[in-house]
Amino acid sequence: MSRHNKHRKPKPPRHDWRGGVVGSAVAVAGMVVLTGSQGPATFAAQHEGDDPAGARPQGGTGEAYGNTAPYHTDLPPLSVAEAAVADPRTIVDAAQATFDQSGIPATVLDAYRKAERVLATQRAQCHLPWQLLAAIGKVESGHARGGRVDTNGTTLKPIVGPRLDGGGFARITDTDGGAYDGDATYDRAVGPMQFIPSTWARWGKDGNGDRRTDPNNIYDAALAAGHYLCASGSDLRTSKGLRRAILSYNHSDTYVRTVLAWLDFYRKGTRAVPDGTAPLPTTSGPGNPNPADDRPRDEGQPPIVVGPTPDPTPEPTPTEPTPTEPTPTEPTPTEPTPTEPTPT
Repeated sequence: MSRHNKHRKPKPPRHDWRGGVVGSAVAVAGMVVLTGSQGPATFAAQHEGDDPAGARPQGGTGEAYGNTAPYHTDLPPLSVAEAAVADPRTIVDAAQATFDQSGIPATVLDAYRKAERVLATQRAQCHLPWQLLAAIGKVESGHARGGRVDTNGTTLKPIVGPRLDGGGFARITDTDGGAYDGDATYDRAVGPMQFIPSTWARWGKDGNGDRRTDPNNIYDAALAAGHYLCASGSDLRTSKGLRRAILSYNHSDTYVRTVLAWLDFYRKGTRAVPDGTAPLPTTSGPGNPNPADDRPRDEGQPPIVVGPTPDPTPEPTPTEPTPTEPTPTEPTPTEPTPTEPTPT
């Protein structure tokens, strides 16, 4: 439930699994199966200084995009504690929404966690948390449209972003012959983590061991996203490093705040749900099977870049100039040429 719904009329008590009203709300919140580590107490406290307001984003719209955005702007629900402060009548709804939104499709969740384990070995200094991949996967595609994937992790239907033809979005002419996005004229972001084909050509990984790199496969896409986020060499345990990595994925302050809000939410607890049963995004974007529109309305804004760019800028490695010793040169001795006296 978003902040915009907090003043609606309270529903009458329901005699279902929740049992009571206020008392059971706390119990419902406690039912979340914690598969992640306990996160900081509040989003604002964890990321103080990231945002001038020091608070979670106000959701529902993209950054200067009217009612649409190239990613989903849904926000995590209010916690029971936040609901109690905002309007005690909404405590039950807040608890139910927290329980619902904490569910991540089992195969998708497994892909996020597996990518974390691989990166812990291959990019140990990065300290990538799987909850960050989950937050980005939620914002980019609603966890592959609620987990509509097969047993190998490949989406049942392609998840394709808007056409990057320069009409509001960045203009990227075709780089893959339409192999991934089905468009042989312009590129589109593809898959549950929304990789542009040219970016996938650089960063694609085989995350499920089938010897293929497929942006439509959540195991491949999650591992590729992890490598991309770690490319700058930043330590994602720090606020600065975390923000920098997310900005490299999508250079938008609203995007960063939205991802951080979901990261904080998932750190407080998640649970696995059957594939295909997780909540779908309510805002427009690739993960919503019935988006109202996928194009920005404000033509005065600069073109929007969708998803990670092909080459994030890594930290430059300082190089010391190699001193060169002058090579001593020995003079070449010359022998005098003897001359015979001329007889007279």
